[in-house]
Amino acid sequence: MKVAILGGGGIRTPLVLYALAQSQALLKIREVALFDVDDARMGIIARLGREVARKFGSQLDIQIPTNLEQAAAGASVVVNSIRVGGMAARARDERIALEHGYAGQETTGPGGAAMALRTVPVALAHARMIERVAPQAWFINLTNPAGLITQALTQHTGLRVIGICDTPSELFHGIAVGLGRPQHEFEFDYAGLNHLGWIRSVRLRGEDITDRILDDADLLRRLYPADLFDPALIQTLRLIPSEYLFFYYSQRRAYQNQIRAGSTRGAELERLNSELFAQMQSEGDAQALATYAAYLKRRNASYLKLESQSISMMEAASDGQDPFESATGYHRIALQVMAALVSDEAQEIVINIPNGKAVAGLAAEDVVEIPCRVDRNGAVAKQVGELPESVRGLVQAVKAYERSLIRAAVSASAAQARLALLEYSIIGQWEPAKEILKSLRARDPEFLGYLREN
Repeated sequence: MKVAILGGGGIRTPLVLYALAQSQALLKIREVALFDVDDARMGIIARLGREVARKFGSQLDIQIPTNLEQAAAGASVVVNSIRVGGMAARARDERIALEHGYAGQETTGPGGAAMALRTVPVALAHARMIERVAPQAWFINLTNPAGLITQALTQHTGLRVIGICDTPSELFHGIAVGLGRPQHEFEFDYAGLNHLGWIRSVRLRGEDITDRILDDADLLRRLYPADLFDPALIQTLRLIPSEYLFFYYSQRRAYQNQIRAGSTRGAELERLNSELFAQMQSEGDAQALATYAAYLKRRNASYLKLESQSISMMEAASDGQDPFESATGYHRIALQVMAALVSDEAQEIVINIPNGKAVAGLAAEDVVEIPCRVDRNGAVAKQVGELPESVRGLVQAVKAYERSLIRAAVSASAAQARLALLEYSIIGQWEPAKEILKSLRARDPEFLGYLREN
């Protein structure tokens, strides 16, 4: 098997390479090809990947082809992890969001819209090339906003696409750890969209323990990486929200904390990532890997703390957990999906795929995030039925926004993009939608200047 990673210079690539090195024999991997527009960063990441493979006794063959076509040609799996415009674009998007009175975040709000509009045309161009050189490949999308990008790919290409995100598995893991039981003993009834999903019920060894969890306010607080939700909110909903619902249920709080901190996570990461790569450039392979692991510990420990508590990345104390050995994360869910796709034995995994008839009230082509049975034949969605009334309207509104934003990107229409922001529950107003788009386009003419006023 050949695996190609698009956006191979990304910060999480060494984790994915570690997961692949661990499972090289199982997956019969003969080559991993990295492609990125940033040659310098990709070279450093390839060094880290080879050091990871060496450290853990793998002979993983990591290659850096000169172009996308060479990277993807003959691949069985293509992992899409691109960040169009780099971290500088994220930091800029988040600053613009704050200027207009919204929380700065890369997958929700104005920042999420900008990231989608910037990414869809590039992702579709890459996918169409892959259709020519590796038409039978599984295209695993990690690029955010993952559900929207996955829907654009499934609607406008013929590739076999699966979208993945570690947010549901992080929540499942939190419940298992909180109750002190192994995760395989649990069944989670989860449904929604990417970064907009809820656990509806939990069973432990066949027993429904949903009420037990919902009635434990201390446990509810400990489920998340930061102090995100008032337990009373969760208890009133009678649903357990995934962490990104914070930017819907507490948008004002997130905004105020960012204003108080004088920064956004994107701005912090832009600066610290630059410092990290400059330092690793001058270090030997083993020291660079140690520097990278220490950085990830601090990055992971600070996750969502700025938005929820005004705690910056530098103020957050590292939790000491080895990022390579963590039980969850993008590398774990990516490996789980890849392993299932070469197996005759189906695994149940929460992934992003077209709805079909799984979730009532959404179109068949709408990409949803739900449990699926995954094996070498692909993914079969679990039938979810109707979502609870308290969240149904939000899901339908966000999906309408995603559809319109994809149409805007494909048709290069600024008017359609403005309609999408009007439909989006976080923004939902005509005049702010116009001003946000005006600012985004003016400050990112390279990637957003394609939108026509029509």
